[in-house]
Amino acid sequence: MDIKEIQNLIKFVAKSGATEVKLEMDDFKITIKTTAEGAETTTTFVQQVPVSAALPQAAAAQPVAPTVPAATENNTSDDSKYITIKSPIIGTFYRKPAPDKPAFVEVGASIGKGDVVCVIEAMKLFNEIESEISGKIVKVLVDDSSPVEFDQPLFLVDPS
Repeated sequence: MDIKEIQNLIKFVAKSGATEVKLEMDDFKITIKTTAEGAETTTTFVQQVPVSAALPQAAAAQPVAPTVPAATENNTSDDSKYITIKSPIIGTFYRKPAPDKPAFVEVGASIGKGDVVCVIEAMKLFNEIESEISGKIVKVLVDDSSPVEFDQPLFLVDPS
């Protein structure tokens, strides 16, 4: 629930004439109390409910994040001569057509225009991503089974 939705909820409660509303979801609790006059003295309490399973994963993910940008900053000058294949859609990136099949491309593989380089799953549909350039795969920038955003770099290709 974002801040806009919380603000709309406060306005709704103030107009309804209710003096207290409690909303409890999986990961947070909200209590809104108003006086009889209306929305002049609206008090909102937002409380995050700790999720014990998510905390170790978040702690493990934090050390990884700072090291990745540092590595990319060092290689920026080297990567400038390469062409980037970017994600045309939002979804989940897969290097293989199926778990028991080999990857579409590996580092060092030569690709041609129109060759399938990966699959991105979006809304239960598997979309084959084809290369728009010919060259040699230099680097795979995304881990298998990772979520990807629109226009996120997936591969570096040496066009020479």
